[in-house]
Amino acid sequence: MERMTLALPIDPEANRLLARSPLALLVGMVLDQQVSMEKAFSSPYVLAQRLGHDLDARELAGYDPEALVALFAQPPALHRFPKAMAARVQEVCRVLVERYDGDAARLWADPADGRELLARIAGLPGFGRQKAQIFLALLGKRFGVQPPGWQEAAGAYGDPKAHRSVADVTDAESLRLVREYKKQMKAAAKAKATGD
Repeated sequence: MERMTLALPIDPEANRLLARSPLALLVGMVLDQQVSMEKAFSSPYVLAQRLGHDLDARELAGYDPEALVALFAQPPALHRFPKAMAARVQEVCRVLVERYDGDAARLWADPADGRELLARIAGLPGFGRQKAQIFLALLGKRFGVQPPGWQEAAGAYGDPKAHRSVADVTDAESLRLVREYKKQMKAAAKAKATGD
């Protein structure tokens, strides 16, 4: 994996873990819902600290579910929904063990094209099309994983000028633009739901 750094305003050690650990990056993406990006992508580092070592898919796949929930729920909780997200992380790790020999980087190693990579990501528990496209864009834009057609497969998230997701955060200004976009999308969804 090409070494690039995410520029999230989180502990520098958390950013470094995301850059060196494909599993930490994937777990951050799993957690990136209903919490801030900063919370989601710093939680793999906090989890690693609680475990006493870097994350390991085989270990997490076989971890006692109640003990894993306890690790997630320990203050400060790793997510607003620690029980559900501990289970989701465990499900994703089990898929990694079954399909990719426990190596998260093999998920995005050597796909024929962007469509195949998108299908692999979307095959993970909890990854709908939008989340899969965001992760594909994150891999392409920040980590140099760029199989043919990756930008098209990532949809609007693959646009090099976009400020839509974590894939587009390179500094404080881009983070502000991504937040602004997300706020607009939330407002539009709310307006649509209320019939305004």
